[in-house]
Amino acid sequence: MNESAFDESGMEYSDFLNQFKTSIHRLFEKENINTLSLSRGLPPHVWKEIMNLKPLSVAIPKEFGGRDMKVKECLGILSAASYESLPLSLTFGINIALFLEPVAKYGHQDVKENIFKNFLANGAMGGLMITEPDYGSDALNMKTQNELKGDHYSVQGTKHWQGLTGMADYWLITSRNINSEGSLSRDVDFFIADTHVREQNVEVLEYYDNPGLYMIPYGLNKIDIKVPQHNKLIPESTGLKMMLDILHRSRFQFPGMGMGFLKRMLDEATKHCKERIVGNSNLFALDQVQYQIARLQSFFTLCSAMCAKSSTISGIDHDVSTSGVHANSMKALVTDMMQEAAQTLVQLSGGKGYRISHIGGRGIMDSRPFQIFEGSNEMLYTQISEGILKDMKKKKTPHFGSYLALNDLSKEAVKLYSQELDFSIDQALSQRKMIDLGKIIARIVIVNDLIELNNLGFEQELTDMTIEMVRQEIVSLLASMHHHKALVPIEESNGKSDWMAFL
Repeated sequence: MNESAFDESGMEYSDFLNQFKTSIHRLFEKENINTLSLSRGLPPHVWKEIMNLKPLSVAIPKEFGGRDMKVKECLGILSAASYESLPLSLTFGINIALFLEPVAKYGHQDVKENIFKNFLANGAMGGLMITEPDYGSDALNMKTQNELKGDHYSVQGTKHWQGLTGMADYWLITSRNINSEGSLSRDVDFFIADTHVREQNVEVLEYYDNPGLYMIPYGLNKIDIKVPQHNKLIPESTGLKMMLDILHRSRFQFPGMGMGFLKRMLDEATKHCKERIVGNSNLFALDQVQYQIARLQSFFTLCSAMCAKSSTISGIDHDVSTSGVHANSMKALVTDMMQEAAQTLVQLSGGKGYRISHIGGRGIMDSRPFQIFEGSNEMLYTQISEGILKDMKKKKTPHFGSYLALNDLSKEAVKLYSQELDFSIDQALSQRKMIDLGKIIARIVIVNDLIELNNLGFEQELTDMTIEMVRQEIVSLLASMHHHKALVPIEESNGKSDWMAFL
């Protein structure tokens, strides 16, 4: 493969994307991705061919030879990759949203040129270290510390579950500044570490045996590094706001990874059900199968709306630190859809789908962690509800439907579901109800995005079907929410729980 084929940053994006799609498909066909997926990692020559295509050029500023960081182009590459391999798309997503974009927006000018040049010329990769063994989603209590000593910062701590562990050339590492009394600051600092510099190298203590995403190494990392002062990211206000901006922007890009994957699940399921003959007809003739395919089509439609909206609101020129409801809605809903889509394909495929070497069986394991990392979906749905309920209280609007009609994120979609959303919330909700409410809000928000896309000319039949599919989901979630019972685990058995004793 010609290494210089994709060096021209001025190539039309449609040509760039088509060549990338064609090249990746041919490569994975030649190397047999189903066989490759049975082993950890990818062979070096395969990685070399992939990176020769310059996929990460979409997330590098034009002044440094890249394609200028257009969100549409980034999502297009993520989607093209996830159609062939979800782990490959996640690898790109980690590099784009969790390293390249933060460096482009917040990095010191002195460090950008060498980093971006290394990505373009040598296929370098970068990741982000936030999570610690004792502090998962509770990132604000991280114990990794930094201290300014002369002309450099000393950073020490332990991080784990970082994608590309032992593989990334660069890391963004989060920590808290320690003062002379030994207390850690409430704010968060980000530092760039170049693993090829001895004093900045991160030690891998252990590689984890993750059950999916075989292509991506995860593990436990020891941080004991010294970095120059200019390796510290420069926040526009506080480090916490910078972290929210980075994480929300990353969540806005999850639909890119979901798009190709959902399309692949839909294509594979449709093809199998039309070709699989049962009795005198094919599987596709069955009502239940048609419903399942329709659900997959609705997932594709909702994800399309997310990608279109994200392309207009999540570039690095936007501050998305306060866009938690929208970003969390996209991340949680699209990853739930990805997992259900994989489960559906395997169910429709029967026994042959239940294999790691099958795109569906592999898809179940590969998509499952998407519901966990960058905030577990239960937590995100709860945060969505908290944000909306707080604003309802602030605006003194207890009627749920009336409030959504005032909110720019939902004001068009709520018109479609006015009957279902005709209720008030005038008391505190249990966490279980908050999660259900968050799922409802997420769907309303994304249908609002779908209406915008439909107004631009997106297919009407898919839009109409998806709106009705979402209506069914909202009705089901409301039933669950309104009929919750205070069910708690039994702490101690009375000794009468062994069924054999009664026979």
